[in-house]
Formats: sequence, structure tokens, C-alpha cells
Amino acid sequence: MSVLSSMPEGPAMAPLPSPDLPMPVLIVEDDALMQRRIVGILGQLGYGNEALVLAGTLTEARIQLAMKSFALVLVDLGLPDGNGVELIAQMSASTNASLNASVNASVNADEGPGILVISAWSTDDLILNALRAGATGYVLKERDDLELLLSIRSVLRGGAPIDPFIARRILDLTQAPPATPGRVGEDVLTARELQILQLVAEGLTNREIAEQIFLSRHTVECHIKNIYRKLTVSSRTRAVFEARSRGLLA
Repeated sequence: MSVLSSMPEGPAMAPLPSPDLPMPVLIVEDDALMQRRIVGILGQLGYGNEALVLAGTLTEARIQLAMKSFALVLVDLGLPDGNGVELIAQMSASTNASLNASVNASVNADEGPGILVISAWSTDDLILNALRAGATGYVLKERDDLELLLSIRSVLRGGAPIDPFIARRILDLTQAPPATPGRVGEDVLTARELQILQLVAEGLTNREIAEQIFLSRHTVECHIKNIYRKLTVSSRTRAVFEARSRGLLA
């Protein structure tokens, strides 16, 4: 595990991180070549070495997460001491606890870090397990640098990127019969919440949603917290995934 203060910079690496970028970033990847590739891509986005932390195992990643909060976490699934899904679930549980506390106390809370899986694994079970655990997006390592860069940038903007090769399979697997008409209960969303969730599914950020439907950003954030609570989720991707599986979204 290391902060990249001593790692040689590539030609595209910015010397200092931009103050506008969410940081720091945790890179959970055990392969040295892939580590350097990801660092180079983040450098193209404007991240300097001081903003990046490397962890090659689940243990190292957990130590780092216990020491500080991260704005973005890039996770491989196949790690020497376990599966990255375990780490995603841990981060999701921590975020969910914070969100529940904020709802009860009527105060703002961080929605937690964006979590992007960058993995060579593309089996249905692993993909679904990662998304159910709380991953924001999933992209395959075989994609070129530009595609990885666009996926990372999408997460930073509040999107939920899914590798095109597996997107159709995921949609097929998550299809479910429409919800029973007239169904009532805590998990049924209001018309406004469904409208906001549809815009979330389209990749809009909270600010963009607020501008489009003429609400304040704070009101949109409150609606999204209610959506999380009703669907028992802790991320935008899981909210969309769960709503589709229940027939609440097309």
C-alpha cells in the first residue's frame, strides 16, 4: 500500500491535483502494470500523485479506508487475499449507516465514494454481486485507455457506467414482471421520486436533475435519500438496479 509520492510520473501526469477534482482516490489493484495504467489515466484527468493511494490487497485497502475517507475507489475483483466484492460491500454498509443516521437526524450526509470496478472478470454472478454490493459502475480491463477514462469521468460526474459488452446481459438478467397494480408499502416510490430516479438512470447529476425539473439541489438530494431508504440501497447504481428488478423502472 502506498501514496504515490515516490512513484515516477508518466508524461501525462499532472504535477499537482486540480482543486476541483474529488479526492483522494484509492486504487485497489495488485497488478503493477495495471496500477501504472490507471495512474496514467487519472493523470490525464488532472490527478497528481499526491491525490492517489495504492492498495494491492483487501487488507491494505481496509487499512486505508479506516484512516481516511475517499471520494473515488477503483476496485479490481481478483485480489490475493479475497474478492473485491467484499470491500465494496463493506464500503456500502458504512455509507448506508451514515445515510440512515442523516435521515433520522435530518442532516446532510455524504453519499459515500464512487466505486468503479475495473476487472478482467465478466461472469454474470460476479457482475451482479458487485452491483448488488454497491458498485457504482463496472468496466472491463480489456477496454482501451480512453474508454476507461470516460468510465472514471462518468463516475466523477455522478453517472453509473456499465461496460457495453455486459450491459445488455445485465438488463436481461434484471428484467422482472411489472409490479402488482395498487401495491402499497414503504418501498413504493412517489411520482416525483420515480421521475428523479429515471433521470438518475439516464446518468444526470443531482445538479442537472434540479435544473431540469426546476427544484433546488437540496430538494433533489432529499428525494434521493428517500429513494435509497425505501429501496434499502446506498448508491445510485443499486437504486436503479433495484427499481428495475421490482418493475418500477423500464
